[in-house]
Amino acid sequence: MFRSLFVLVAALIAALGFGIPSSPRHEVRPAALHLSRPAPATQFLPDMSGRIAVTPDQLKEAYASGLVDQPIKSILDVRGPMSYGDYVWDDKGVPPGPTWVRVDLHSQLMSVFRSGHEIGTAVILYGADGLPTPTGRFPILAKLKDHRSITYDNAPMPYTLRLTGDGVSIHGSNVRWGFATHGCVGIPKAFAAKLFDVVKVGDPVFIFSGEPTRMKISKSV
Repeated sequence: MFRSLFVLVAALIAALGFGIPSSPRHEVRPAALHLSRPAPATQFLPDMSGRIAVTPDQLKEAYASGLVDQPIKSILDVRGPMSYGDYVWDDKGVPPGPTWVRVDLHSQLMSVFRSGHEIGTAVILYGADGLPTPTGRFPILAKLKDHRSITYDNAPMPYTLRLTGDGVSIHGSNVRWGFATHGCVGIPKAFAAKLFDVVKVGDPVFIFSGEPTRMKISKSV
């Protein structure tokens, strides 16, 4: 089962997935990074209930490990694992500011950040063998609310966020076990609608595929 962006630091540090039957490359599991020393919550936001603050040392280590490429101040305190179709969204108290998206293909999790604070996380679908999801840093090139695939039988791709010129996108999907995409990142439709509303063309998306076990930071309770 999955956990939030990392629980990101590991908590830090198609439609219907186009309906391609494909066994997952790994078990659904908690995300890669786990906080070891939560900082005082009030240090970052007036109301940090439901959040975990990220310390400067944790952020520095996450940068060094290549697990993030943007500043992070806090992550959602998601208790327990997440499974296919699950998502959490909570932007209460998070100020306006730059928004970016992190996709961890290994943990099969997406995290959405605004002003350095994680405001949403969801379990994803990704590209099947032979049609992998590309990794790297991509700007959102276009937003298409009611898009349909030209290549794959007019398949619906609601809330499309296009990332590449050849059509790789983030879009709403039926996120379930055993399904994959033709290279896109599929997310639950309700989560896709929320994401579509908060991002704009040009916002960065960082897609990462490394081993999350490189950083073994455990969250103290």
